[in-house]
Amino acid sequence: MKRRVNRKVVIAALVAAVVLGTGGVVVLTRIAADQANAAPLQNDPSKTAPVRKTNLADQQSVTGQLGHGSERALASRKSGTVTALPKQGDVIERGRPVFHSDAKPVPLFYADMPLYRDLEAGMSNGPDVKVVEENLAALGFKDFGAPDEKFTSYTASALRKWQKALGLEQTGKLGAGDVIIQSGAIRVSSLTAQLGAPAGGDLMKVTGTERAVTVELDQAKQRLAKQGEKVELSISGGKPTTGTINGITRTTGDPNQGSKPKIVLTISVDDPKAAEGIESGSVTALFTVSKKQNVLAVPIGALLALNEGGYGLVTDDGRTIPVTVGIFAKGQVEVQGEGLREGMKVVTTE
Repeated sequence: MKRRVNRKVVIAALVAAVVLGTGGVVVLTRIAADQANAAPLQNDPSKTAPVRKTNLADQQSVTGQLGHGSERALASRKSGTVTALPKQGDVIERGRPVFHSDAKPVPLFYADMPLYRDLEAGMSNGPDVKVVEENLAALGFKDFGAPDEKFTSYTASALRKWQKALGLEQTGKLGAGDVIIQSGAIRVSSLTAQLGAPAGGDLMKVTGTERAVTVELDQAKQRLAKQGEKVELSISGGKPTTGTINGITRTTGDPNQGSKPKIVLTISVDDPKAAEGIESGSVTALFTVSKKQNVLAVPIGALLALNEGGYGLVTDDGRTIPVTVGIFAKGQVEVQGEGLREGMKVVTTE
C-alpha cells in the first residue's frame, strides 16, 4: 500500500510539472518527512514494462485561432478631418490610401522606422530621407537615382511627380503625418475612427495580410515562446501543416477583471493551401521543446519516490535502481541509472 501511495505522489507531481511547463530535467525531491523513517517497501506484484531505448520529444499542445495574426492599433499624425475610411477586411498595399483627410489621400509607405520630422530642401541627412526615397522608387518615381540619406533637388522633383499622381498639392515637401508607415501591407480588422473625427489619433486596428495562427500562453509556459521555432499545426477543416513563430507579445492582464498576464504568439502558416477556403477556425498547435535520441525510457508510472530521496525503478526481481529523470513524452520518461539496461523489466502502474 505504501508503494501505491508513493507512486501516486510521484505521478501527480510529474503530471503537474508537465502541465505547468517546467519541462526538461525534473529536480529530484524528497518525500514527506512522515515517510522518511518508513519501513522498507515491499514489492507489489503489479504490471511490468520493459526499459526501452527510443527517441523522445518533449511536446506541448495548445489551442489557437486561425486568422491573420494579432491586431495592432494604427494611428495618424495628420491634421485635418477624416473624410473617408476603408472597410473592415480591406487590404491596403504600398502607395494606396489608408484614409482621407480633408478629402485628400494619406497613403501607405513601407518601413520599419516611422518618419520623425518634415522632409524638405535644406534639411540634414538622415535615415528618414532614405525611407521616403525607397518608397518613391518602389512606386516608380526615381529622379534621385539610388535611394540614400540626402534630400536633394532630385528628391523634391520625385516628390512633386508623386504628389501630382495622387492629386495632391505639388510642394516637393513631405510632412511626417502625410503618410502612414507600416512594415508591409495591412488588413483592416476593425475601425476606431468615424467620418468627421479629427484625423490625428487612433484610426483603426490592423493585422498582416498573410494567414496566421494566434496562440495565447500562460506565463508558466513561456518556454514554448521561441522566435523562429517551428510548430506543428492541425487546422480544423484544413490540412496538417507547419508554422513558424514570427511574433511574440505580452499582455499585462487586469486583476480587477480576473485576467492574468499572457504571452501571445503569432505563428505564420508555412503552407497557405492548408488553410485554403477557411476564413477562421480552431487550430491545435504542437510545440516541440526538446528532443532526445537513443535514450532509455520507461512509463511514468514506473517511477517510485524513494525514502532517502530521489526516484527509483523496481525491477521484476525486486531490486530497486535509483535513477535520474530527463524529458517526458506521451507517458514516457527518460531515465538514467547504474545497472539500467535496455530490455530490463520494471514494475509500473500503467
